[in-house]
Amino acid sequence: KIRLSSTSFRVLLQVLWAQLLCGWVLGSELTFELPDNAKQCFYEDVIVGTKCTLEFQVVTGGHYDVDCRLEDPDGTTLYKEMKKQYDSFTFTAAKNGTFKFCFSNEFSTFTHKTVYFDFQVGDDPPLFPNENRVTALTQCESACVSIHEALKSVIDYQTHFRLREAQGRSRAEDLNTRVAFWSIGEAIILLVVSISQVVLLRSFFSDRKTTTTRVGS
Repeated sequence: KIRLSSTSFRVLLQVLWAQLLCGWVLGSELTFELPDNAKQCFYEDVIVGTKCTLEFQVVTGGHYDVDCRLEDPDGTTLYKEMKKQYDSFTFTAAKNGTFKFCFSNEFSTFTHKTVYFDFQVGDDPPLFPNENRVTALTQCESACVSIHEALKSVIDYQTHFRLREAQGRSRAEDLNTRVAFWSIGEAIILLVVSISQVVLLRSFFSDRKTTTTRVGS
């Protein structure tokens, strides 16, 4: 039987609590479709002095670009970029309130986009908030911290490679569609040219036969 001491049990509870806190501390993360000639806005409540990071990337659609704008509660523009494929912006909230960030595809007339964004609010909570930082961590606590940092890196890498895979798949499907249409166009052109050559050759022989018949008569 496995027995846990009170210290180890307390460490496990702190790890679970830190993982639960990460759910709302990290803010919003979403992948959504942005139609052509459309604009989509999102809102996030932020406390003054909180460090925030907005990261976005266009996964599929057109030239993989989108307009992005970030405003504070008073409507002041903190960040504005036009036709960006991906970018990241970090700022510290100067006041309490609801911050608004919008993605616009209004410059596109017929292509919709798939956009991923991650709005991080604040830093990750300490894994052991009640521990005295003056003292050294125990071996179990150090192992938990290492595992926690490794898991965060794994999550970041997974997100990055999922986006790369989705973007690569979209490019491959787009290329496959273009190749298919190009092949159909070449086949149609080849068929038209072949029929034209046959008709042209038959017209030559028809003219010669008609001329010979007139001379003989």
